[in-house]
Amino acid sequence: MNFKEQYYSVVDIETTGNRMSNNRMTEICIVRMMGAEVVEKYTTLIDPESLIPDFITGLTGIDNEMVAAAPIFADVAQEIERMTRDCIFVAHNVNFDYNIIRNEFKRVGFDFKRKKLCTVRLSRELIPGMNSYSLGKLCNSLGISLENRHRAEGDTDATVTLFQKLLEIDQDGTKFAKFLKGNSKEGTFPPHLDRNVFNDLPDAPGVYLFKNQARKVIYVGKAISLKKRVLSHFYSKTSKSYLMCQEIHHIEHIPTGNELVALLQEADLIRHYYPKFNSAQKKPRAAYQILHYKNQLGIIQFAVGLVKSYDYSIVTHYDRARAVEQLEQLCADFNLCPRYCSFKTQTDCSSHYKLNSCKGVCKKEELVSLYNIRAKQAIESLHNQNPNYIIKQPGRNAEETCFVMVKEGEYQGYGFVDQYASIGSMEDCKDYIDRKTANYHTNQIIRSYLKKYGEQNVVYDQPLAS
Repeated sequence: MNFKEQYYSVVDIETTGNRMSNNRMTEICIVRMMGAEVVEKYTTLIDPESLIPDFITGLTGIDNEMVAAAPIFADVAQEIERMTRDCIFVAHNVNFDYNIIRNEFKRVGFDFKRKKLCTVRLSRELIPGMNSYSLGKLCNSLGISLENRHRAEGDTDATVTLFQKLLEIDQDGTKFAKFLKGNSKEGTFPPHLDRNVFNDLPDAPGVYLFKNQARKVIYVGKAISLKKRVLSHFYSKTSKSYLMCQEIHHIEHIPTGNELVALLQEADLIRHYYPKFNSAQKKPRAAYQILHYKNQLGIIQFAVGLVKSYDYSIVTHYDRARAVEQLEQLCADFNLCPRYCSFKTQTDCSSHYKLNSCKGVCKKEELVSLYNIRAKQAIESLHNQNPNYIIKQPGRNAEETCFVMVKEGEYQGYGFVDQYASIGSMEDCKDYIDRKTANYHTNQIIRSYLKKYGEQNVVYDQPLAS
């Protein structure tokens, strides 16, 4: 194909928002070209048949009053089809404009299909090393005039000049051909991401962070193979993946050596960054503890309460009903008084609907000292239900081993040690551990691991010295 004798339609549109679904056009400009020569221009406002949000008006200057007398898309569809017929569809960040136009044509019963070229991706390939490839900053760096920014005609005129420069640089058309291949994935690759950053990702377990232009984390994920998982986002056709890919400028990855630590670190990073494109694990889950303390009568009292920083908490649950159920069982097993386990009763425990094994401490029929002996036995039994152990896992390379530490049933963190170092106990691990905060999600991750693998790679231990 001779790219200098090919018809192109350089297009820019303005819309009611930045989402793929329910996003309607408010303005379009199309410049039809033969090679580098401009043949024809068409521009018009379009009534989106929906309200234009204030933030869009603030960006583009297009408001509801301006489009009130404009044609609807159905009235201009034929002209748009003519201006792009037998042309390669060109735009800066082409997938956005192209998909919006395709959706508009679907609404009027027409299947719009054109070959595409993206001036963002072409610029990255043909003009490497620029600080930014956004249209405004790229034009400023290259000395291209850009007037009426964020209006269709102004942005299209600037894109035409940029496209002419790209045609001139790619004299033999090899780069253009690369991006037009039918089986090429270049068209779905994030337009603002340096491909070398992606190429450097390993085929190994770890966590990846997608960042926007300001290097703010917008998504955190985990993978058994970092490169394959990241690539799957780029080729996904969901609206969420598309929108996310439009914002990706940088990728950071953290090798973990194994899936378990990748899952745990993903949960920790989501909790820390609260990324906009992560939907799972963002909602906080309340945690409940079984507590014990001596009341004014000197009797050991039990209760279920929200996690704070109690000195006398025994066990943590992420479901209040489970905590209550365990306390009920404790009460029954050790003949404790329902009243002093904080269950609803009248003056004594006899009114409780379920528990009736109290020996009478609430009626002063049993010595407090004898009751407290059983209460302490109950506390000890709960501690015994929460084992101390480490889970051994592969390290990030052949020279190291990884461990995950759980103390009294609660996730503590993980660490990496030399493969020749002995980690047969929690004491061996305490100097290497990267301490983390347990939450509902880390609890579920470890529970799922133990359910799937049982006691494989699990080493039980006594508590660490405080």
